[in-house]
Amino acid sequence: MSLRIFIADDHPIVRSSVHMEASRLDGASVVGEASTADELMNFVREGSCDLLVTDFNMPSQSEEDGLAMIDAIRRLRPKWPIIVLTMLTNSALLRAIHERGVAGVVVKSDGMSELATALQFVVAGDNYVSANAKRLLLKSSRRDVGSPGALLTDRESEVLRLFASGRTVSEIAALRGRSVKTISHQKISAMNKLGLRNDPELYTYAHEHGLC
Repeated sequence: MSLRIFIADDHPIVRSSVHMEASRLDGASVVGEASTADELMNFVREGSCDLLVTDFNMPSQSEEDGLAMIDAIRRLRPKWPIIVLTMLTNSALLRAIHERGVAGVVVKSDGMSELATALQFVVAGDNYVSANAKRLLLKSSRRDVGSPGALLTDRESEVLRLFASGRTVSEIAALRGRSVKTISHQKISAMNKLGLRNDPELYTYAHEHGLC
């Protein structure tokens, strides 16, 4: 039985390593690669595969963040198994990825051996979470639900991630089809919940908590 795998990551060395691991699976072939989110989404719309292995954060002309990209893939190809590779250490964001129904989550710091295991599990029809991802998800599940970070809505979290990655409020509004007033309100609401007083504190929080 043939297994068609598509790989997306903006780092050539990572793509090469993933390609090598994927090629070791019996009957597997890599049918294509993408280095940007736009290239990946073009393939999702027009191509076909049996398994997608993708990075979470990749450059994009549309400036979609990783969660929006996964949501779009799930809408267009709900039956495709997806393994997400990421450098993220933010437990809440990893949980948001996991809860989107992906087949595997692998933190890159775990190494290629974890990816190899994830590939084997997913091909067998099982789900897989790598060691560090599992530890971080456990940390998230134990987090006090009354803490400020737990109170952020999905849209507030999204606005913080996009703003911390360098987008302006106006750019986020245009990107998401919302008003500048709405985006500004969501940003201020999130900052208030997190106890952040200004933009420098927001940037510091985002980088310290793996949001960008």
